[in-house]
Amino acid sequence: MSAQQWTQPAGEPADQARPGRSGTCRPADVRRAVRHAVACRCRATGTRCDEEALSDALLVASELTSNAILHGGGVTGVDVDVVGHEVRVSVCDRSDRLPVAVAPVDEQGRRRAGGRGWPIVCRLSCDVRVADLPTGGKRITAAVPVF
Repeated sequence: MSAQQWTQPAGEPADQARPGRSGTCRPADVRRAVRHAVACRCRATGTRCDEEALSDALLVASELTSNAILHGGGVTGVDVDVVGHEVRVSVCDRSDRLPVAVAPVDEQGRRRAGGRGWPIVCRLSCDVRVADLPTGGKRITAAVPVF
């Protein structure tokens, strides 16, 4: 069951594109798509979602989207699917660079401001895949159990 699927139109700036019908592709838009996909599955099957696990999936969606915006040259596509007991969030960006975990402190022992997003995604997801896209860039897919 696919709740949202979006690919950025050619020539449209990343900050003007988003999943759905209006607005920009922001973390909030992807979180909304995750909530919608899970709610649809719950209604269709009569199952209950684990609210704590749903919170984990929403955090993963936020981190993937934020990382694509901050480090990947912008979001070029988003897919949210519910498969079995998992919600799978895929975010595409323009960069071919693989995500990396950064130490929380620098060489002088000072705490870094960022660098926690990728470890959060990896810790909360039961499966994370990074794939190159044929037109350049990459797709990161994270699966989080929610049922």
